[in-house]
This record gives sequence, C-alpha cells and structure tokens, in this order.
Amino acid sequence: MSAASRPLVPSRLTPGGVSAHGPRRAPRSVVGGYIALTKPRIIELLLITTVPTMVLAEKGWPSWGLVLVTLAGGTLAAGGANAINMVVDRDIDRLMERTKTRPLVTGLISPKQAMIFALSLEVAAFAVLWAGANLLSAALALSATLFYVFVYTLWLKRTSRQNIVIGGAAGAVPVLVGWAAVQNSLSWEPFLLFIAIFLWTPPHFWALAIRHADDYRAASVPMLPSVATIDETVRHMVGYTIVLAATTIALGPVASLGPIYLVTAIAMNLLFIVGAVQLGRKPTPSQSMRLFTFSITYVTILFVAMAIDVFVEHGV
Repeated sequence: MSAASRPLVPSRLTPGGVSAHGPRRAPRSVVGGYIALTKPRIIELLLITTVPTMVLAEKGWPSWGLVLVTLAGGTLAAGGANAINMVVDRDIDRLMERTKTRPLVTGLISPKQAMIFALSLEVAAFAVLWAGANLLSAALALSATLFYVFVYTLWLKRTSRQNIVIGGAAGAVPVLVGWAAVQNSLSWEPFLLFIAIFLWTPPHFWALAIRHADDYRAASVPMLPSVATIDETVRHMVGYTIVLAATTIALGPVASLGPIYLVTAIAMNLLFIVGAVQLGRKPTPSQSMRLFTFSITYVTILFVAMAIDVFVEHGV
C-alpha cells in the first residue's frame, strides 16, 4: 500500500472492542450532570484566551470587576451552547465510546430539562455582559452560541468534512468578547487573535479525532480523520499550523508586542509544526494525543506570553 493511500491508524481496542481510552466517568448526581452539560474543560480553554486578550486591549490589567464579569458571562454563554450541543447530539453520543456516559444519554437529565437549563444560561450570559461590560460583548457572545448551534451542530457536523474548520469559528469569538468588553469596539489586534484561534482549532481537534476516528465512523460523523487517509489529514494539519505561525508572528508588530512574545511565538510555532510532521511519520493514537496535549500547551503559553509582554513593555 502506498503512503498516500494509508488509512488512519484505528484506535487501540480491547479484545471486547471497547476503546482502551474508555468512556468518561458518568456523572453520579443531577448537579454533576448539569455541570457536565456545560463541558467545563472546553470552557477552561476559552477563558485562557479571554483574559490575556483583555490585558492586551487595556495595555495592562483591567479592573477586577470587568474581568470577573467577562469571565462569568463567557462561561455562561459557552456552557449554554455546549448544553444545546448535547441535546442535539444525544443520538450520536450514545454511539461513541467517549460520549456514551453523558447525562442525556444515560437519562440522568431529560432533553427538556437540559434545553431549559441551556437557554437560561444564555439569557443570563447576555444580561451579565450587557450590564457589567457592554452590549457589543454581549452580542458577540450570543453570536458565538448561534453559530455553534445552527452552523456547526445542526448543519456542518453531520454533513461536511470541513465541519470543525468552519464551525471552529465559534470557539474563536471569546477573544473578540474579551477585547470588546474592554474597548467597546474591535480593531486589527482582536481580529488577528480570532484568526489565530480559528486556524489553531482544526489541527488541535483533528489530533483528538485521530485517536477517536472509530467513534466518528460509528456515528457517521464525517470528521476528517474518519473519512480521509492519515497522509491527507496530516497535510491539512501541517498547512494550518504554518498559516497559524504566520498569523501569530504577525500579531507582534501589529499589536506592538516585544521580544518576549515574538521569541515565544516563534519557538512554540516551530514545535507545533514539527509535532504535526512527526505525526505523519508515526501515525499512532498515542502520537496524536501527544500533539493534542501540546496544542493546548501551545495556546496557553502563547497567550500567557502575550500578557507578560504587555506588562513588561508598559511597566505594569
């Protein structure tokens, strides 16, 4: 078999056919179920990008009140969107090993209860951001939810292999929310940050999807690693990381960032590109998960370096 036609390496399976990675532990209480609906791990990643963006917008540390309001509003909005996603996807969640313990699949929470909870979070998010920050930040947070639900979840996820590419734009909106909360306007800096997160999302998520390609096949979800060869998937990942590198490095002069950010951006981007190339040479589930883990480290270090650079450059 030629390298170009190599299939994706399937997930490691136990003799009984269950993924060695295994399903996540099911929530044991109703409260735990509602928390699980919000996908807190995803929210943590969104917040990591929001605060440094606010620091960049302020050229220093914003007021604690504004930071807390923005984080609260962003958490509520993202949690509501994730809960709606679980309501819509409960049929395919029961088909995938890593999602079959979610509260709507197990019956811990009913779809009606979950939807009421989700919509309540969205209303609260809009109110908190409008009252505590401004209307622009509230509208941007709401737009992210609408895009995530209607464009990604209801349309692209089950119909297009570009699902996470286009749908990933919703996850890039928090940087716009953070900037708008401080400035009540938008400019080139937040748009470059938006593009950076948009470009980062496909290689980040495809690394995870390689590990769980069998799950996506079982649910008939055309996530790229489940419908393409490893070579094609890695080519796309390398391409996105290269453009991501150009975008994040360009942010330096545009945002008047100094050497701390630029050196960090160059180093982290080189490591990301090398990691993607190595995945193509050694396409195993463990290698894909290493790249997935690194991608989280990448965005965390990059945004922290951005905030530190602002503090140093402006003598905060």
